[in-house]
Amino acid sequence: MNEIQLIRQQLETERRRASEVAEACIGVLTRGTASSGAAASIAQFRERCVEYLVDVLTRFEERDQRLSDLWRTRLAATDPARRRLDELLASRGRSREALERLEAALNSPAAAAGEARRVGEEFAEFFRAAWSVRREAIDALLAASARTADWRAVAGVDADSIVQERERYAAVLAARPTGSPPMTGA
Repeated sequence: MNEIQLIRQQLETERRRASEVAEACIGVLTRGTASSGAAASIAQFRERCVEYLVDVLTRFEERDQRLSDLWRTRLAATDPARRRLDELLASRGRSREALERLEAALNSPAAAAGEARRVGEEFAEFFRAAWSVRREAIDALLAASARTADWRAVAGVDADSIVQERERYAAVLAARPTGSPPMTGA
């Protein structure tokens, strides 16, 4: 496996896990609790999920900025690839928007009023649709660049970032409340 394949594999792992954590977090939070012990367990799980999502989604947002900076220095404003990237970066589904929606779902008065399922599903749908579609399009555009140096510069993937992501994901798995749906652990 070459370096670009390793970087792309890590980015795909982070995307897949972010989706899985978002779904699990919303799923557990919208189920309700039967005991104070369950509530404490869910609170800890929620905290680990939010930590993971903030970390990973912030890195995706930073990658988008690095890609934009790189292509603005390299490509003319009229270049079709740059115009497409500019369109994608301006489109709905930014990682920052996903985090704002997650915060709104977790702190919504509707959630407190017993409408947690609806609020949670709105966030999950945004994540499944707008965020994921935008990510796939940006990744496909970047895939056209075969330069290893570009992948290194944009992705920011190194041994430390991989270890940090794995540790945060492991913390989510370890905090998963008893009886909650399984997560792949992949």
